[in-house]
Amino acid sequence: MFNFDAVSIRNNPWGSRVTRILNASLNAVEPSTALSHYVHRDGNLLVISDRVYPLDEFESILLIGFGKASTPMAYGMAKILGDQLNRGIVITKEGYIKPEILSIEQLQIFEAGHPIPDERGLEATRKVQDLLSTTCAADLVICLISGGGSALLTSPATGLTLAEIQEMTNLLLDCGATINEINVLRKHVDQVKGGGIVEMAAPAKVVSLILSDVVGDPLDIIASGPTVLDRSTYKDAIKIIDYYDMRAKLPVSIIKFLEAGLLGEVPETPKPEPNLFKDVQNEIIGSNYLAAKAAVEQAIIDGFRAQILTTFLQGEARVAADFLMTVLKQISISGEPIQRPACVVVGGETTVKIHGNGLGGRNQELALASVESISALENIAIVTLATDGGDGPTDAAGAIVTNQTFEMAMKKKLNPNDYLLNNDSYHFFEQLGDLLKPGPTNTNVNDLTFLFAFD
Repeated sequence: MFNFDAVSIRNNPWGSRVTRILNASLNAVEPSTALSHYVHRDGNLLVISDRVYPLDEFESILLIGFGKASTPMAYGMAKILGDQLNRGIVITKEGYIKPEILSIEQLQIFEAGHPIPDERGLEATRKVQDLLSTTCAADLVICLISGGGSALLTSPATGLTLAEIQEMTNLLLDCGATINEINVLRKHVDQVKGGGIVEMAAPAKVVSLILSDVVGDPLDIIASGPTVLDRSTYKDAIKIIDYYDMRAKLPVSIIKFLEAGLLGEVPETPKPEPNLFKDVQNEIIGSNYLAAKAAVEQAIIDGFRAQILTTFLQGEARVAADFLMTVLKQISISGEPIQRPACVVVGGETTVKIHGNGLGGRNQELALASVESISALENIAIVTLATDGGDGPTDAAGAIVTNQTFEMAMKKKLNPNDYLLNNDSYHFFEQLGDLLKPGPTNTNVNDLTFLFAFD
């Protein structure tokens, strides 16, 4: 179980209750717990949701895990399988290894870079490809997929290099592209994405257990859909490049590769064989909605009037902040849609368009964009949280803003607008002591924003 330390809301007596709400949201999507709701073993039968797999019918049972939550997921699955598990490979973000996983002898554990793929991920993926090349029709491959898998499991398409994929990823992140758009590009320049794992594992049976980090839980987008029939095309990929005016910025080799795909000179992701996916079982075992729902339930126990506003928040972080401020103003003025003490939970994933050279992430940027507006309200707080514990390239998961933050910043001569222009939310909140730093949570289901209106 995950346990936040006490969260300080400017010495507000509601702080301990806020802490319990954050803990409840994360513990609801703790990977081993989530896994146990969908998977159990009845003697020699492995039951996954509504399907039953007689373990003695398989020659080998292999486990492939990739993503920020892959080690606790793999640990839970290995404990269920016991000595029926033959071999497995798990790839996680550096610093995200759950120590217990090291006791599972059948598993090889690798750390790699995120959100930019690196050589470690490339080497670990090659080992996955080598393992899958040995499979036969009598084998069962269990994939454990979580957010971050797109970067951690990486194998550039023939003719492309890791450096080119890295450059493409950096450019897409900086221009404010959505995760859906980024993953359409990734699927078309990589061998393991867009159903690639199923194609490599064939004719083995494949089951995927998925912790969703994408708004709306689209199976073909989460970790770039390595076990799902891909419905996007090279034409879609090129449209995204043109929308963000990136032709002149991307490596020439990537543009040529995508254009060759458009002309049919390079094979599409495996659509010509839909039967390849006919018996693949893809199960979502945890999501942003489940985390938000648990937060609301805990908030009600702790004396708040609480509700989910949406789990589909997207768009520019600064624009999202403006919208959330209108919700808090409405609560403050009219008690609608909910009266004090209020806790409104918002889930989703925003984006940041990079203008400056500061440090931060989308959750910190959203918080920073609300600092000045919230100062006009009374007894209000916003808490932003990346559920994996890391917001962007930082060691913070988000930040805390109250109606006192702006005043305190001015006393320290910190102009929030200056920091916002430089995309430097981390250093703004660091100087105020208002960064949220839970460390790796070993789960990943998008972001949560909590709007509080206290008595």
